[in-house]
Amino acid sequence: MLEVEQAYPCVECPLQDCTGLRDLSEARRAAIQQYKQGEVAVAPNEEVIRQGDYSANLYTVLDGVLIRYRRLEDGRRQIVNFMFPGDLIGLQGSFDEPNTHSVEALLPSRLCKFARDAFHDIVAEQPAMSYDLIWVAAKEETALEEHLVAVGQRSAKERVTYLAVWLLDRAITTGMVGERNELHIPIRQGQIADMLGMSLVHTNRTLRALERERLVEWTPGHICVPDLEKACDYAHFKRSKKAARPYI
Repeated sequence: MLEVEQAYPCVECPLQDCTGLRDLSEARRAAIQQYKQGEVAVAPNEEVIRQGDYSANLYTVLDGVLIRYRRLEDGRRQIVNFMFPGDLIGLQGSFDEPNTHSVEALLPSRLCKFARDAFHDIVAEQPAMSYDLIWVAAKEETALEEHLVAVGQRSAKERVTYLAVWLLDRAITTGMVGERNELHIPIRQGQIADMLGMSLVHTNRTLRALERERLVEWTPGHICVPDLEKACDYAHFKRSKKAARPYI
């Protein structure tokens, strides 16, 4: 990761342009500025935090998309979640223990950096931000519940359709989705398999079947869902409510 020389002042935070994120007052952004230690740029496939290491920092995603995953001793990997602008990296897991997961960038990403120890001060001095931290953690747990249901109960075609519409739903709120519900993001078939607990061969066959049925068009750098409502119904997925998400 490279330190960004010209970091955004919090009062000019680009996340304010994301329709799915809460419009923070200047006073709140000034309060966040007290704890911000700068920004870092992350290249695709570069790790932000590594499983088993201790991390001194937490990060808010300003731009880009990252994946959070857990790796087994034999090298197998389970992708747990995808992280979009406004998400907080490093909140998951105990603060005083090694990381239980890794986070790496899918797209070139830019992150705000905070000292992990500073969050003790936030809890003590900024009750409103403390509530937002709890909200963010609860929303992460809700997403993990949905992913668990996908892996455990949905059919293969339902799983892949679910992942496509969930990614689009997250990306729409950050202005990353173009016309025809298109999202340009380099997710490979192996990563889909790692997320959904499927073999690579099964994943490939499922993607071809969904493309024939015009539910999901998925290439290594592109997702398109021609009829989002139809795909959501097929995957038994309810899109997120319009309430804006808080961020730190």
